[in-house]
Amino acid sequence: MILLAIPVLSLFWAMRGASAFPRSECSVPPEKQALVEDLQDIMESSVTPSSFPNPSILIAMNLVGGHNAEAQRLLTHMILSTDPEDLTTGQLALNVMALASSCQNPGNRVLVLKKKMENWSSSSPQDPHSVFYGPSLGLLALCQENQEGTLELAVRLSKMLLANVSPFNMDTGAMATLALTCVSNKIPEDPEDEYNQLFGQVLTKMVKHISGRIEDNGLIGGSYSTGLAMQALSVQPGEKWNCRKTMETVLKEIEQNRFDNPMSIAQILPSLYGKTYLDVPYVACSTDQEVRQSLPRNSSPVSTLASNITVTYTINNQLRGVELIFNETETVSVKKGSVLLVVLEEAQCKNPTFKFEYKMTSWGLYVTSINNIYEVENHRTYWQFLSGKIPLDQGVSYYVPYDNEHITANFTQY
Repeated sequence: MILLAIPVLSLFWAMRGASAFPRSECSVPPEKQALVEDLQDIMESSVTPSSFPNPSILIAMNLVGGHNAEAQRLLTHMILSTDPEDLTTGQLALNVMALASSCQNPGNRVLVLKKKMENWSSSSPQDPHSVFYGPSLGLLALCQENQEGTLELAVRLSKMLLANVSPFNMDTGAMATLALTCVSNKIPEDPEDEYNQLFGQVLTKMVKHISGRIEDNGLIGGSYSTGLAMQALSVQPGEKWNCRKTMETVLKEIEQNRFDNPMSIAQILPSLYGKTYLDVPYVACSTDQEVRQSLPRNSSPVSTLASNITVTYTINNQLRGVELIFNETETVSVKKGSVLLVVLEEAQCKNPTFKFEYKMTSWGLYVTSINNIYEVENHRTYWQFLSGKIPLDQGVSYYVPYDNEHITANFTQY
């Protein structure tokens, strides 16, 4: 039985390092390299003393080689100053990996993460597939730290993933693939072994779902999921897909300023350099590494001479069980090139019903309430923003509305 074999395999865990994993053969053409370097500069220039301490940005910088040494030092200090008890499992895991990639001792963060992982469990097979994203990150971080008990956690997470019947989530599937690949690389390569069979079953399921989401243009589950999906596919032996087409489409979208959010850049950048999160333990830290300071940039500059546009903005709550039902619309005028946040602020100034609150996240500002109706995680409710009937794939601090666009904030249950 699996549980009886754990003490024996713990010996291999301590002795056997991560094995090599395959790399896709596609790469950024030399003539497009400057485009990728400019993208990296945009990401790095987002690091300021007042910005969100985003560990994903630091991981990306360290994996590909940072241009801005001061930004690396600042972000490392900000992450070191964060209280691990205040973080979710996923956030804490990213912090541990970010510090490891910076050759910094994560201290008690690893033990706090391990405790969080031991106490976590999926409550139902109907839980949204996305609930496994943070725990998958946690497993990956613990695997890279060679923590005792990681194998048992991997078994438990694998069984919950297999039992889950909710629709597949691309980012979760990619992260689970990376985590279980890390674990699989640290156990004997025996096809009869129950661990290999269990992890192989989950990996086969995840990779099948990921491969099934490859679009005709090469993107995998949409622009912002493609980076993690590329990582997942590239670490699977024998897994083939037209990576060159994926790379070509991603580069076209970069030219169209599709990746202007620092977090979206952090997600795609490692894949552009042929790196994955499994490379974190092998980052070579060097004090004399050549760096070049990047110039500060604004991700969404708005010209003072820009003309105004008109945006119709609707807030809607029709969920039963919520005390306040409403559907209100305001039309506002904002400068052309303004982000959606400006529309929300203008509507709030015109009508107090449009009052909203937000929190800062690694993806930018996240709206938590409108008209005093708050999202509730246990009720699986949140504010979804749509253009017409199409959900936005950028946050309010990055999405730029066009003239006469109709934006709706709809209180939604998933």
